[in-house]
Amino acid sequence: MKKFDWKGIIKANIIVLKFVGLWPAGDETYGCNLYTLYAIVSTILFHFGHNLFQTVNLFLILDDLEAVTGTIFILLMKIASSLKAYHLIKNMKMLKKLMITINCNLFQPKNSEQKILIQPNIKAWRICVSTFSTFTVSALFLSSLYPVLDKSFYQYRLPFLAWYPYNTKTSPQYEITYIYQALSVISLAVVTLGIDSLIAALNMFIAAQFDILNNDLRNLHPVNNNNNNNSIDVVNDLKKCVHHHREILKFADYANRFYNWLLLVQFFVGGVSIGLSMFQLTLVIPFSPEFYMLLTYGTAISVQVFMYCWFGNQIEVKSSDLSYSVFESDWTDLPPEVMKNFIIFTMRIQRPLKIAALNLFYLSLTTYVKILKTSWSYFALLRQIT
Repeated sequence: MKKFDWKGIIKANIIVLKFVGLWPAGDETYGCNLYTLYAIVSTILFHFGHNLFQTVNLFLILDDLEAVTGTIFILLMKIASSLKAYHLIKNMKMLKKLMITINCNLFQPKNSEQKILIQPNIKAWRICVSTFSTFTVSALFLSSLYPVLDKSFYQYRLPFLAWYPYNTKTSPQYEITYIYQALSVISLAVVTLGIDSLIAALNMFIAAQFDILNNDLRNLHPVNNNNNNNSIDVVNDLKKCVHHHREILKFADYANRFYNWLLLVQFFVGGVSIGLSMFQLTLVIPFSPEFYMLLTYGTAISVQVFMYCWFGNQIEVKSSDLSYSVFESDWTDLPPEVMKNFIIFTMRIQRPLKIAALNLFYLSLTTYVKILKTSWSYFALLRQIT
């Protein structure tokens, strides 16, 4: 059977990350070459520089609640994007190893049934990524072109409030700054899309591996009439399943090390940004370009957080099915010593795998609902203040 290319699923993500300097070619990490220089310049210019100018401006407008909230909910996501880029660069060696591991023979579907079994996971990931990308690109387009759409560029209005050490109200400084802001936000959006999709893909891979393992466990049964050979075959198959389970846990552990801190940052920033974007919607003219920008932006963040929680929840659900899969196998005619091995393995897999953020909370749909409730609390508080 033709080898299944897990890495090929995220080929588009890798191309996107390469474009912004966050994915060195091949299985190598960063070195002394032009690509590393490109990554450094791109990060400093479009990430650090843009965020710095907006942060400085934030301290200059602290007495204006509307301007502050209008800056914070976007600035927080940009800072989160920069942190994601930093963690990706820092853990590049680990990620490249994960990409090699996912295509190893142990993680391959063993038959056409298992290939069909993993398709819903891949389809769900593609739907989530496509939806997230659509709303992100829409918000990016509307925010970057907002001064053009409402014709405020005649008053030299920039897409984003920021401080610069020169006068942006004159030409060509205004045009240069406008282009710089547009390029910066495009770079940050591409980084966010690429890394969030990659993290979701890693969790999707783990969930798919549990589907394969569940299928293997259900099909642990005698294949011939010789009792001794039956026992040997089943024990060998069980050993393979145990090894597969260990490797899945190891893969999940390495993946979780990469995005452990990012989950905490993402959920905090996501909760605040959703609440602030809802608040901003109450301040702008309904159905104006700014209104649609805020609407698509808030929706994009909601989908972004959902993408994390959904695949984390899938891992928990599918890993909790392992003990049931063992029970569904044809174990009743096996010798007692083989049954004992089944019992030991079943005891080890009673506890489902949960993806945690610094052991503070888990990726689950319950967590997603809590984040939305928190966002609503922020929104209600701001409405009371105003």
